[in-house]
This record gives sequence, C-alpha cells and structure tokens, in this order.
Amino acid sequence: MSLNLEQYVPEFSAQNINGEHLLQLDGSKLKALGMTCSQDRAIIKKKLKEMKASLEKARKAQEKMEKQREKLRKKEQEQLQRKSKKTDKSSSDATEGTNEQ
Repeated sequence: MSLNLEQYVPEFSAQNINGEHLLQLDGSKLKALGMTCSQDRAIIKKKLKEMKASLEKARKAQEKMEKQREKLRKKEQEQLQRKSKKTDKSSSDATEGTNEQ
C-alpha cells in the first residue's frame, strides 16, 4: 500500500502472501498473482531487493554482535580461571608454610 499498489492487496491476501512469502516472489510469480503491469512488478522487485539487502545487513550485524559476546564471555571465563588458580596457589602456599612450622 505504501507503494500505491493497493489494487493487488486482495489477491495477495487471498493467496496468503505474508512477509516471508513476499521475499520469495520473482517476476513470474508476481505476474501469476495478477500483476500484469511490468512497471508495478519492477517497483515490487526493486523494493524486495532493498528489503533483502537490509535483512542481510541486519543478519550480519547480529552475527558480529554474537561473536563479540562470545569472545567477551570466553575472556571473562579465562580471567576467572586465572583468578581461581591464583587463589588456589595462595591457599596451597599458606598451607605449606603452616606445615613447615
């Protein structure tokens, strides 16, 4: 509707075309849905291409964020392990010093 193509809404609705299905449409499928005007199909295809690019960009950003979180989590885990080893070593050194006396 934002593309001024509301005349196709009834057919898209009747065919249960949702966002996920919409991204899978190509020129021939659009034509089969009643989009006989090549200019209308071109508008939709252009918008779909933009949407796919935007989704891909968002997906890559999400993956990058997840990798950063995983890296941070591993770093924190390593720091905890080092701290734990130091604490264990300090306890063991104190115990040995007491045993020697």
